Amino acid sequence: MAFYKTTFQSIAWLSLVLASFVSSANPPKDIFWEDLIPKGHVQIDTQAQANHEGSEQNWVQPDLDAPVVKALDGTSVSLPGFVVPLEGDSEVITEFLLVPYFGACIHVPPPPPNQIVHVTIKGGVPIDSLYDAIVVTGIITTQTWSGEIAQVGYKMQAVGVAPFEL
Repeated sequence: MAFYKTTFQSIAWLSLVLASFVSSANPPKDIFWEDLIPKGHVQIDTQAQANHEGSEQNWVQPDLDAPVVKALDGTSVSLPGFVVPLEGDSEVITEFLLVPYFGACIHVPPPPPNQIVHVTIKGGVPIDSLYDAIVVTGIITTQTWSGEIAQVGYKMQAVGVAPFEL
């Protein structure tokens, strides 16, 4: 039974990735987290400041006014990162936050809003392990989103999710 589940999940991932390339006349632009920060903006490094001990101030999301890169609005992109699940079930997730490092928003304070992407994916996608990095492909927008976990500077309607490979 586990073999069939793993095979099904692999086929589902592959079909989502292939669909993203077939449905888009222009291939997605590979971007990375630094591409979400406008040139000249000095970004706060929250990963280095993460601390599980001490006051609750260590868990407050910094730089809520962090600017976004408006030129990315409406662009087809692929962005690697880690999943913070928001909606779904034991088989698939349909809504999640994509963050630049493991534990952001769960075990350590959230990064600034321009370092978090709110992702939705029609039909959902299986995520085997939250410890593993993935690559999300879709249309990114500079729309904000706010939830209990964090304030977000970007949204993405995903068309594909795949494991991240170096």
